[in-house]
Amino acid sequence: MKLLFDQNLSPRLVARLADCYPGSAHVSEVGLDRALDVEVWEFARGHGYVLVSKDADFAEMSTLYGFPPKVVWIGRGNCSTREIEEILRRNYELVVELVQSETMGILLLV
Repeated sequence: MKLLFDQNLSPRLVARLADCYPGSAHVSEVGLDRALDVEVWEFARGHGYVLVSKDADFAEMSTLYGFPPKVVWIGRGNCSTREIEEILRRNYELVVELVQSETMGILLLV
């Protein structure tokens, strides 16, 4: 299960979460740091990523277009990279459930 971290999240999350989410990437690593949301969406869909963002835009796109890709929406305001890491670690089983679900496309984590 690999995650694609949006530009509003730290690229350091890739290495910090490699034990839980191997194969993950940050948009800056794949040349999408200045891309439009739709380009990030298409890349995630085409490469089997789950999108992770603090921005509601991808959750809205999932509602409009369906999935894949699946979306993990971090519903927190300002918070540290460490807090984001802890949220994703603490909710690992829910992320697995999202990936395996045939009906669920968005997971809101706070």
